[in-house]
Amino acid sequence: MAAPRVVVMGVSGCGKSTVGRLLAALLDVHYVEGDELHPPDNVARMAAGVPLTDADRHGWLQEVAGQLANATSRELGVVVSCSALKRRYRDQLRAAAPDLRFIHLQGPEPLLRARLAARRGHYMPASLLQSQLDTLEPPAADEPALSLGIDQPPQQLAAEAERWLRTTWRPGAP
Repeated sequence: MAAPRVVVMGVSGCGKSTVGRLLAALLDVHYVEGDELHPPDNVARMAAGVPLTDADRHGWLQEVAGQLANATSRELGVVVSCSALKRRYRDQLRAAAPDLRFIHLQGPEPLLRARLAARRGHYMPASLLQSQLDTLEPPAADEPALSLGIDQPPQQLAAEAERWLRTTWRPGAP
């Protein structure tokens, strides 16, 4: 299998980073932590409990798209963790990597809240979960995406995502 370009997406607490790292290891490709691409102003806003606006997310999405475009131009695989909450955000990312695939991690709000309450050392407070849930536009049927429930272990989610990618990913194909 040629090296795919993949975004592991979903709201905070769904396990994007954990599953993304595992998936990148299974695919033997580079992993990019999308949270590390946020500018300091965005991190400060989120740490203060202020939800990001579309304007706040614009530059960050450009950075994520740049990572995907770089991998595409070099014909390299990459897995990026990125919330990609709205279709237009995903469209922007697909413009940078037309063969991009999405792994959408989803779960019930109580489980997400419990995970966020247990998480240490991250700037995103649990108080912002509702704003992300309100913003989320799950991938539509015409988008190249696999939705997975987070009630499974991360290793199982990554393995399921890898199987799906092996059957759906073709270089250069939307």
